Amino acid sequence: MTITSPNLRGIICMVLACLFFVCCDSFLKLILLELPPLQALVVRGVFASLWCLVLLAGLGLLKDIKKALGFWTLARAFCEVVSVTAFIFALANIPLAEISAIYQTAPLIVLAGASVIWHEKVGAARWVLISLGMVGALVVAQPGGASSSPYALLGLITAFASASRDLLSRHVPDDTPGPVITLTVVVMVMVSAAIFSFMFETWAPVSTHVWFYAAAAGFFVMLAHLCMFLAFRFATARAVAPFYYCITIGAAVFGALFFNEWPNTLAWIGIAMIVACGLGVLLMENTGEAK
Repeated sequence: MTITSPNLRGIICMVLACLFFVCCDSFLKLILLELPPLQALVVRGVFASLWCLVLLAGLGLLKDIKKALGFWTLARAFCEVVSVTAFIFALANIPLAEISAIYQTAPLIVLAGASVIWHEKVGAARWVLISLGMVGALVVAQPGGASSSPYALLGLITAFASASRDLLSRHVPDDTPGPVITLTVVVMVMVSAAIFSFMFETWAPVSTHVWFYAAAAGFFVMLAHLCMFLAFRFATARAVAPFYYCITIGAAVFGALFFNEWPNTLAWIGIAMIVACGLGVLLMENTGEAK
């Protein structure tokens, strides 16, 4: 599989998206120490929108902003609004490990959707690898009984909405630039968060360093959404879905490096399972192209 292979480019984009999401969430975690959840999304969204506009201007794509109003573009962004809103409210009521564990059903949902909607041939071997990858993610997260909480349902909503967002990527017209798709997502999330925040939260003052964190979080979430969209534009779902689990690995590594949250032995075993499953899918794609 060469670097020009569409599937390999999609996999690279997916891995980068996961890395950027973890970077964003790390800064968001710092913001949440001082701001309520929805306000945190709003301040992050302000900078994410600005970064998107800078990117569009730099690429000469400002003339294409009107394409943000396309049906499939808005539908995809709506799915992200549902996903983020469910995630934030779940995070406020159950531990991160619990919600992350439930979210690991997303790759399986994407594969099922790709099989039914796009008629992609997934194959028994890929189903096994994806399932083992999910087991590995659960081993890393090590949930402690979130299923008994009604808020766990929000985690499942997050997974379904995220999977729907990615499945809709194929329906977005090819002439709609990725940065325009990204701008639509971050603006819709920001506006929705602002509405809910004014309804349910009391806003806290924003300090200078929190603005810095928000600028960084906004930058990384912009890159993450752009790469995630490109991953499904370039490649088949069966090729990129297993690499969703890179978020779990990235979260474990970043937690250790920046928050002194070191994985235990069981977590390292789970990380090894995820890496092995991802490499297995990569090898299958390479073998399939060689035939």
